[in-house]
Amino acid sequence: MREGSFSAAARSLRLAQPSVSDQVRRLEAELNTRLLISTGRGVTLTAEGRLFYLHAQRVLTGVDAATASVGAGPGKGAGTFRLGLTRNAPYYPVVELAALILGAEPDLNLRFPGQNSSLVAEDVRAGNLQAGIVILPIDPDGLDIRPLFRDEVVLVSADPSRVRRPARIEDLTVAPLILYDSTAAFEDPTRRQLAARTQAAGVTLVPRFDVEHPETALQFAAHGLGDTIAARTLTRSPSFPSNLGYVRFADPLYDNFALITRAGMVPTVLQQRLALIERWAEALQDMPGGD
Repeated sequence: MREGSFSAAARSLRLAQPSVSDQVRRLEAELNTRLLISTGRGVTLTAEGRLFYLHAQRVLTGVDAATASVGAGPGKGAGTFRLGLTRNAPYYPVVELAALILGAEPDLNLRFPGQNSSLVAEDVRAGNLQAGIVILPIDPDGLDIRPLFRDEVVLVSADPSRVRRPARIEDLTVAPLILYDSTAAFEDPTRRQLAARTQAAGVTLVPRFDVEHPETALQFAAHGLGDTIAARTLTRSPSFPSNLGYVRFADPLYDNFALITRAGMVPTVLQQRLALIERWAEALQDMPGGD
């Protein structure tokens, strides 16, 4: 109602218009009443909508006041921001993200746990994290998802003959395969993409070595135990083994990063932090292999 239309509200919230419309429909279904009526000039409130709007304004004001009270007053900080990250987060400029957030809220405490995207999504859904940066695809139920940037996934091998030409998905079944994120297994978003591609190609993807961390997979590959995959960002790291080569897939494969929160209304203070994360992500879109 403040913005005058669904499209203007979506721009203000930095969401897609269908997401805003869907949230309103879900709210109306939960209340079993119509709140808004679309007109040629925007939206207008029903009688029930006017009553609910007055209460909603008071509720949101109370949420902001409660959030501020946690960090207000002498000797108190500005609270804690719990942002879940992917396991590959150390290879991206996370310290710059922290600096950006602290530039706006100098007294804020930051918690950046790193785990597989599927687990980050579970913790955001459960309210253990206020937001998360994940790789897609994940189960979208109960989440609002905002795309951020992408990083290309490449085939990595110590055998020069394996990286002379763009790789086909079938090439992953020729040499012993090393995959990471063992705990999540095929709930891992990148593995889910690989599984879908190999199934479409009529081949089966079975890792010979299943390890937890990307660094371990690269070490195995550097010792000639098999091939692995990695985001292009990892190949530019000083820790990337010097005897490894890499090549892109003929049908390019990407880790698509997104920002997730619990579905529903987002407190103002969290909206401001999400906007900073999106600004940080914009700078990553120009990285080699990214988009």
